[in-house]
Amino acid sequence: MCVLFTTYWMQYWRGGFAWNGSIHMFNWHPVLMVAGMVVLYGAASLVYRLPQSWVGPKLPWKFLHAALHLMAFILTVVGLVAVFNFHNSQKIANLYSLHSWLGITTVFLFASQWFLGFTVFLLPWASLWLRSLLKPIHVFFGASILSLSLASVISGINEKLFFSLKNATKPYSSLPSEAVFANITGMLVVAFGLLVLYILLASSWKRPEPGVLTDRQVWVPVPHSRVGEG
Repeated sequence: MCVLFTTYWMQYWRGGFAWNGSIHMFNWHPVLMVAGMVVLYGAASLVYRLPQSWVGPKLPWKFLHAALHLMAFILTVVGLVAVFNFHNSQKIANLYSLHSWLGITTVFLFASQWFLGFTVFLLPWASLWLRSLLKPIHVFFGASILSLSLASVISGINEKLFFSLKNATKPYSSLPSEAVFANITGMLVVAFGLLVLYILLASSWKRPEPGVLTDRQVWVPVPHSRVGEG
C-alpha cells in the first residue's frame, strides 16, 4: 500500500516518470526510497520473526534475509541516482537540506550494516563468540536504520509538498487534494514502520534459542518406562 500510494501520487499529481533529467526523473526517488528503505527493508527485518523460520535449518532464512536487504539497497541506490541526476541537470544543489543529510546518513548506515551482516553472519569464517558479541549491535542498528528511514521519508514527503504547493492557488496550508493524499501516504508509511518495529522488538516474535522451550512451542511428553515393569 505504501508503494502503491506513493506511485499514484507521483503519477496523478506530479506527471509520471521518466529518466531524462527532468522533474519526472525525480519522481522515481520517493517511490524507490519507500519501496527500498521502508517496505523491502522492513520485510527483510522480519524474516526471522516468521514462525516458519523458528524450526529447521537457519541458513535458508539467512540467504532470504540477505537477499531482501540487497534488493532494498539496489532500489535505494537507483533512487539516489535519480535525485542526484535530476539536481545536477537542473543545477540544483545536492545535500543541503536536513532531509538529505538524514537520508544519506541512513543509506550509509544501511550499507555498513549489510556488509557487516554479510561478512559476519552469512559467511562461515566468523566464530560463534564474535557472532554472539555482534548480534545485539546488529539488531539495534537494524531497528535504528528503519526508524531513520521513516524519518527520512516523512521529512521528504513534507519537503516535496512545501516545494510543490507554494503558489497562491493551492498552498499547502489550504490542504488541497494532493496534500491530503500525500499526508495519508505518510501516515501509512509510519503505521507500517511502527508495526514492523513492534514485531521486530517484541520478545514473543523472536526465534526461540535452540534447546529453550517457550509457550510458542508444543511440548510433547516422551513416555518413560516404569521401574519394575516387565
